[in-house]
Amino acid sequence: MPARNFRVGRSNTGLGLFAVTKITRRTTVVVYYGRLISNEEADRRERWYNSRYMFELDKHWTIDGSSRRNLGRYVNHSCDPNAEAVRREKRIVFVASRTIQPGEEITVDYGKEYFDHFLKKPGCRCTSCGKKKKRRKRAKRRV
Repeated sequence: MPARNFRVGRSNTGLGLFAVTKITRRTTVVVYYGRLISNEEADRRERWYNSRYMFELDKHWTIDGSSRRNLGRYVNHSCDPNAEAVRREKRIVFVASRTIQPGEEITVDYGKEYFDHFLKKPGCRCTSCGKKKKRRKRAKRRV
């Protein structure tokens, strides 16, 4: 039996987390690991370094998840996610919101603020949006 129920692998958007075994609903998948910093420091780092691995806990604290030891940073965005971020004390864990099958990418909805700041300009490249784009292209060809 594998030590983890996920692996890091190639996805449409770079690297992502993929289920190795069946992950049942409400199972903790991975912890978002990093230094706890003030929100002011997080804003500064985002401005200066274009850091994308900040996870805001509340109005005072943010987790800087830029360390490669943080496997939670590989959970990608999807408009149709299969996991959700849950706050547990001063940390974030990703919990399966439905059963995740082996080989399926583990995804969460990053939220409107992140989407508008980082993803809106290039466009969403998640699997569900990719399927919608393909359907629209096919429909246009039929007309």
